[in-house]
Amino acid sequence: MPEAVVNLRDLLAGKERDHGGLGTILAHRVFARRPGSPGAAFIDLAVLPPGTSIGRHRHGADRETYVVLDGGGLMYRDGEEFRVDTGDVVVNDPHGEHGLLNDGERDLWLLVFEEEEPGERRAG
Repeated sequence: MPEAVVNLRDLLAGKERDHGGLGTILAHRVFARRPGSPGAAFIDLAVLPPGTSIGRHRHGADRETYVVLDGGGLMYRDGEEFRVDTGDVVVNDPHGEHGLLNDGERDLWLLVFEEEEPGERRAG
């Protein structure tokens, strides 16, 4: 029988140079959609320790949304850099380039979810 309570810190695993980024972030895939099912493709929890980053990258027809749960950093999206902080929501449009650097002094906790553009569903 599964445990009644699991702490996310126990589920997080190191992910080196995520998308070519700096250092090792911690991540856990909280949810992954079954092939052919509707809804988000995945929901990830990521923790970026100070000095680490999710490197600049692109997706195809998928929209990826970052929800900053705690901490802050420097976000890059489609040629612009701007600050993000606790509570900020950043929508990364399909085919857009994005990345995130924790240039602060404490961990940056991030919820990431990805959804396909309507009509762009991939074969599962």
